[in-house]
Amino acid sequence: MEHNQVSHVIKAGTSAAAHWTADRYRAEAARRRKLRAERRPLVTDARRALAVARKADPERTKPGTHKAERELAAAKRAVPDPMWLFASKAVVLAAVAGYVGLPHVPSAVWLWSAVAVAVAAVGAVVVAVAASGRKPKGLAPTAEERQLLKRLAPEHWREHAEGRGLAGTLTGTPKLTDAGIVTDVRLDGTWTAGKLRAAADHVRSLLGCRAGLRMEIKAGDRGGWAVITLRTRSAADGDDLKWSPSARTFGVDTVTGEHVTVPLGERLLIAGRSGAGKSVASRPLLFDASEGDTNALVIIDLKMVEGRLWDHRARVESTPEGVVDVVAELADEMRERLALLPKGQATWTPTPERPRLTVVVDEGAEVVTAAKDALEGLETLARMGRAACIDLWWMTQKPTIGDGIPKQIAPQISTAICLAVRTPAEARVVLGEDAQAKGWLADELPAPGVAFVRDGKRKPNPINVRYMDDSQVIALPDQSIWRGPKVAPVISMRKPPEPPATPAAAESSDARVLRIVQDGPARQKDIAERTGLSKGAVSKVVARLVAAGRLVRLDDGTVSAPARTEATA
Repeated sequence: MEHNQVSHVIKAGTSAAAHWTADRYRAEAARRRKLRAERRPLVTDARRALAVARKADPERTKPGTHKAERELAAAKRAVPDPMWLFASKAVVLAAVAGYVGLPHVPSAVWLWSAVAVAVAAVGAVVVAVAASGRKPKGLAPTAEERQLLKRLAPEHWREHAEGRGLAGTLTGTPKLTDAGIVTDVRLDGTWTAGKLRAAADHVRSLLGCRAGLRMEIKAGDRGGWAVITLRTRSAADGDDLKWSPSARTFGVDTVTGEHVTVPLGERLLIAGRSGAGKSVASRPLLFDASEGDTNALVIIDLKMVEGRLWDHRARVESTPEGVVDVVAELADEMRERLALLPKGQATWTPTPERPRLTVVVDEGAEVVTAAKDALEGLETLARMGRAACIDLWWMTQKPTIGDGIPKQIAPQISTAICLAVRTPAEARVVLGEDAQAKGWLADELPAPGVAFVRDGKRKPNPINVRYMDDSQVIALPDQSIWRGPKVAPVISMRKPPEPPATPAAAESSDARVLRIVQDGPARQKDIAERTGLSKGAVSKVVARLVAAGRLVRLDDGTVSAPARTEATA
């Protein structure tokens, strides 16, 4: 019995020793691997520096060469041996010590010590082999990420920043995340986040980044700090971005992995350069806007491409005349809803008879150019349509005020969706004047299929947008097409422009004005109402006739014919 108890104690002690030894071995091996990964690039750089110094000083007489040699030796000493080599050296040293010292040790002590060491070694090997099959915890860096992590380490950055024109900056400890590598950068002296962003080429050179790797530099959470993000990976990796009835979100956040939605009821601006994927990215949103009994979709598409896919689910207008007509109908519907809105109720309640209307303008620059008479009505819808549940979505590949986005519509936008644009100036127009400072770098987005959504709540995280192909849109079930109240005749929402200044047209306008004033003095406002001319046209005609002496302007602001004035006097 005593013999069994002794055996049990020996086995337990041996097992514990084996586990302790294996744990210590793995921890030390991991520590050495990390140090070697961090410090070996310093050896490589020191060798290059020494090669340059020796090339400039073949005789090795200058202090710079000796300094480079010392730095290389110090860098080599700082790199620890791998664990297998360290263990091998330890075994050799132990064997030499045993060979010299064991003859002086009693045989019994020597025997039991040898047995204990052998058992512990075997146990350590067994545990290590078993542990090698376990999956490592956390993210495993790729070869590219390991290289970038080494070069972002503070030691490496401090030593090479000055040579790359980045003196006065120092990185913190870089972290590998689901969205790539992130590190803080301390800024000294005159450095700012904007200045560091302007020096992005120097940062790339220091890190040795590949040309296609997306790098973001923005201000940190506190003054004097910036944040560098290298998009080596995405939290959306592995997600199937093809739209389906069970996957109806707008896209997937590449930083958090969150599924992003854009609710109805917002006034949207969707912008991006040609080929960025605006039409494809908007299709999941168009589906939501046309789905259900209380939603209806109106598409203004002067390009006559995207609208064709939706004509079984939406009211589509593709000619300037049709655009003017449908905008007049929408404006009339809006006014009727606002007139019927109960006192104390802020917004219209959609019904199957009068649903929520989403008006999509694709492409906005074409409307600005070819359907100017509809602009005033669209501007009114942007300002007043929300209370009537009529929402305007403006899409353009020319995101500049005036050319692609009317001045009266831009301030009404509540949510901006921006795909890749050409310049930082365009990004600022779409995403705000603080776009660059806050990290909304739409001019650096890859195209197509990646967007920013700025709604006042989201951070500047790129979103991989879902896509619907043409066949999916065509296969969607039909929906009832909205038709507004009849407007007879359908006229432009904007006052008719003044006719060209041809002699015949000018004579006709003059005759109409002179005919009105024959009955007595009249104000220009009354002349405009009675002749049907715009106030501007009347003002020009009156000024021309007064200058010619055919009309006179009285003290009370009215105008009259000269003969009428003399008779009155």
